[in-house]
Amino acid sequence: MGGLAILLLILALIVGGIGLFVEALWWLLIIAVVLAVVGFISGRGRGSRV
Repeated sequence: MGGLAILLLILALIVGGIGLFVEALWWLLIIAVVLAVVGFISGRGRGSRV
């Protein structure tokens, strides 16, 4: 019975770690898109003034 509990605990840690990794990637994607949009708008504004 103890072995099953350890196996389930390890499985839960692996699944939780994968979930955290996916969540981090999602936030990284959102931040990258926001920075790209801001850079595009900023670059376009600078280009039109020249």
